[in-house]
Amino acid sequence: MTSLRSLVELLPLLIFMVVMVGISIFVKRQQAGKNFVGSYFVGNRELGGFVLAMTTVATYSSVSSFVGGPGMAFTVGFGWIYMAVVQVTAIFLVLGIFGKRVALLARKLNAVTVVDIIRARFQSNLLAAVAAFVIVLFFCGTMTAQFVGGAKLFAAVTGYSYEAGLILFGLVVVIYTSIGGFRAVALTDTCCALIMMIGIVLLLHYVLQAGGGYSQIMSTIETNHPEMFEPFSMGNMPWGIYFTQWFLVGICTIALPQSVVRGISYKDTGGLHQAMLIGTVVVGFMNIGINFTGILAHGVLTGDAASYGGVDNIIPTTITTVMPTELVGLAIIGPLAASISTISGLLIVASSAIVKDVYLHYKESKSEVVSDKKIKFLSMAITAIIGVTVFVIALTPPSLIWLINMFAFGGLETAFFWTLLFGLFWRKANKTGALLSMVGGTIVYCAAQAAGFKIFNLHQITIGITVSLVLFLIGSYFGKSSDKDTLKIFFP
Repeated sequence: MTSLRSLVELLPLLIFMVVMVGISIFVKRQQAGKNFVGSYFVGNRELGGFVLAMTTVATYSSVSSFVGGPGMAFTVGFGWIYMAVVQVTAIFLVLGIFGKRVALLARKLNAVTVVDIIRARFQSNLLAAVAAFVIVLFFCGTMTAQFVGGAKLFAAVTGYSYEAGLILFGLVVVIYTSIGGFRAVALTDTCCALIMMIGIVLLLHYVLQAGGGYSQIMSTIETNHPEMFEPFSMGNMPWGIYFTQWFLVGICTIALPQSVVRGISYKDTGGLHQAMLIGTVVVGFMNIGINFTGILAHGVLTGDAASYGGVDNIIPTTITTVMPTELVGLAIIGPLAASISTISGLLIVASSAIVKDVYLHYKESKSEVVSDKKIKFLSMAITAIIGVTVFVIALTPPSLIWLINMFAFGGLETAFFWTLLFGLFWRKANKTGALLSMVGGTIVYCAAQAAGFKIFNLHQITIGITVSLVLFLIGSYFGKSSDKDTLKIFFP
């Protein structure tokens, strides 16, 4: 009887997973007969404003946004929201700064990936190969974090094993991404974003209800934790966290390849402007809403984070404490949707880095023709192989998984921030500067992370991004200028 009841509780989640796979099958049939590479990796540049907004938001929002973030808000208070609110600008900035420029260049160059644009701008196959390697390397780290975070959340809320959760949603996301490609990812991301918002509203409602209302909860916090109303939380939220997090999850996220590639995929300028507005509102609602819920959890949880097993267990504990049993299965979809949408977005970009940016470019350089049938097989196979590899790694999760997630974020930003920003907006940027910046900056960042070296106790992203900038400027000063034909394309 108990097992039957548990299965009924999971029914909404099971239905959601079936819908995800169904969407991918539908998309695959719809895309039949169209150019496979353009269809599979950028959805034939046909995304409307609403879908573009939702897929960008869903890829940007990870499981840590729904677990680690509100858990920290529970510990720190409103200072965490003041810090995290910078993320509200992320979608507006990435689409506003890179969206139209990337779209116009992609159509002019017939580019399908961010690496295609980098190769064309700097006329360097070596730089393109390094960029593809960096993408695959750091994406695998981020995807592992999403797999592990989602599976741990599933186990904590449902009582099922970690492995059961990993198999349930982990294999599903690999399957539907491999089958449907970018357009399936975009449509499933839209479903995920909508489910995330519904989940936040439901959880917020039941937390307020269980805590006796907003005024009662605020009164409880003011009595027991007055420091939570202070911006620096009386030392629990030092200025260094504000500064580095504004860099790490705010400003520098505009150059993340998984976000920039969305600029290649939209249909028209009207859709882009619509996506900028919708995306900003949605990411603001989700970011502030879930972190605020973490603070309000003090109305139902009486101990500190350590007494519940750490900050990552605050939201799972809150869900099981306040949500009706029959809604637990629905409530867990939101955080898991954040996990699978991030995985699918990274997975398709990692696959394109190997198939399009390395394999197909190599074949084209040899004047060898690859059949559509072989491209299709390789694309789906590589996507599946990467996904299964990360899935296997997640079966024995690293103990420092959240540090790995932030490490990967910083690595991608160090590698791509100046390369994309200067490459697309500065005529004097050249191949030497881009290579030195991407290779040197990333190596220094990784070395600083490995050694635990910090300056003023700031996150190593500040070291990586600074070294990357200096090396870019040095290389651009001493290196050979880009040829005139290239500059005419990028700066007409």
